[in-house]
Amino acid sequence: MDTINQRIAACIKESGLTKTAFAERLNVTQPFVSQLANGSKAPSDRTIADICREFGISESWLRTGEGEMFIQLSDDADFIRVMTEIQVSDDEFIKALLRSYWNLDAKEKAAIHKLVDGMIDKNKKAED
Repeated sequence: MDTINQRIAACIKESGLTKTAFAERLNVTQPFVSQLANGSKAPSDRTIADICREFGISESWLRTGEGEMFIQLSDDADFIRVMTEIQVSDDEFIKALLRSYWNLDAKEKAAIHKLVDGMIDKNKKAED
């Protein structure tokens, strides 16, 4: 991919989102995203920063094409990212689930761990 616009088009494709949904995440319009992707508009520094932040894209890769497309986060950084996304989302179910789990005592948490581990093992066996 030779141009930043081609790399933005790749980001849209990799996100699995429509251009409209991609635009909403960046707080821009769908026509603007289309213009970025087809090369008729150049992205501002802010747009580049927003794409990188929202989709975990390496700014160096987006600007130059060098390196990996996605930022490799440590487990702690990835956990913080996920928790931040949950915090700002409107998914009340996952928020209530996490609050409920956190308020369990150690014995109850251990029972949940055992249940989930069993489900994961069963799923892995089914995939094999």
